[in-house]
Amino acid sequence: MKLTVEALQTTGAFTGRPIEKEVAWKQGDKEFTATVFIRPLGYHSAKSDILAHAGKVDNVAGRIAASVCDEAGHPVFTPEDITGEADPERGALDGNLTIALLVVIQEVNNLGKEKP
Repeated sequence: MKLTVEALQTTGAFTGRPIEKEVAWKQGDKEFTATVFIRPLGYHSAKSDILAHAGKVDNVAGRIAASVCDEAGHPVFTPEDITGEADPERGALDGNLTIALLVVIQEVNNLGKEKP
């Protein structure tokens, strides 16, 4: 195979459109649900992983920021939004929401794979 965009497209080497998921979490006594779009792991997550390995980005915040996007695939968060560095008064993303987002990111990236 010659390495071209067309050849890669026919082999499924591109991640495609984001996948719509529902995320649910609790904050105290309140329960929330939201619709999120998750970008399958690809270039954006690889870039974030490299930055995390170099100590430039928190690895969990980077993975969430690289994965959660809008319907068109544009990022919703920066890693600094998640860690609270973007706005110290607002603080970091809620822990329960963080875990819920990581769960849906994992679901999207394991779709169709059999569990061992």
